[in-house]
Amino acid sequence: MAHRAGPKAPPAPLAQRDGVDPVRVRLPGDGTWPTVRDFLLARYGAAVGEATVDAMLAGGRFVTTDGPVRAEAAYVPGSWLWFHRDFVPERPVPFPVTVLHRDERIVVADKPHFLATMPRGRHVTESALARLRRDLGLPALSPAHRLDRLTAGLALFVVRPEDRGAYQTLFRDRLVRKEYEAVAPYDPAVALPRTVRSRIVKERGTIAARQEPGPVNAVTRIELLAHRGGLGRYRLVPETGRTHQLRVHMNALGLPLLNDPVYPEVRPEPAAGEPDDWDRPLQLLARALEFTDPVTGRAVRFESRRELAAWAEAGGVRQPTPRA
Repeated sequence: MAHRAGPKAPPAPLAQRDGVDPVRVRLPGDGTWPTVRDFLLARYGAAVGEATVDAMLAGGRFVTTDGPVRAEAAYVPGSWLWFHRDFVPERPVPFPVTVLHRDERIVVADKPHFLATMPRGRHVTESALARLRRDLGLPALSPAHRLDRLTAGLALFVVRPEDRGAYQTLFRDRLVRKEYEAVAPYDPAVALPRTVRSRIVKERGTIAARQEPGPVNAVTRIELLAHRGGLGRYRLVPETGRTHQLRVHMNALGLPLLNDPVYPEVRPEPAAGEPDDWDRPLQLLARALEFTDPVTGRAVRFESRRELAAWAEAGGVRQPTPRA
């Protein structure tokens, strides 16, 4: 139910629910539906059913800046409406989000494994953004970038809408140095450190990305920090940000990350409503973010306080909760 890009919308007349914004819809300018109901049925009827659309209209759940939309309201091309989706009950991720830094502009969070950065798909209320908005009382909080749900570690959020573009631009223009740590098998035959350069492609609807011949679009610096018990602890420094880049590059070296559900083989995802295997988190941690603050001009560096459980356990150390 994504809205179309277009002119800037007015402020939403609906408050957030559980830290999640209402869905915003702009009525297409070339629409010929006689009423708003006819448009809603054409857009959502096949997905949720005519009865659901009518019940939401009757309940006043579709609203404009003038109030609830009546079923017989005339269709006005270019106008806006909002509504809240009905969330499917989500199993809570039983690990906390730790706030490492907070000021009037940004929040730096230390995210656990299994928690999405922002609402997406079936992970909506159980996302770092929704939790932080609720817990910190910051309804305008927004992510400056995205960290994969299965990856733990640092994620940066922007407090004020007017600052959002400056911080998002840092990530878009690759002005943020990101450092990751990973635990994977140790193979003395793999010469490290090295910089891996390849072309990574991920098609819509497929879970795994792949490497193929062609112009390089993915670059990762890989270093071995230590090894013990047949495992290695690695530092991964990406220069680019392709989907699953670190996991693809490590797997291509014959060093797949521990507990990776996609590489080298795709494992079935838990069924809807079923929990993830909390005891087998992907052993990948966003360890550090380093950049020049675009507002203050100061150089800053933030580091995760989490440790990868498999590395601690390989050394005979019992890992306390929360673990990564």
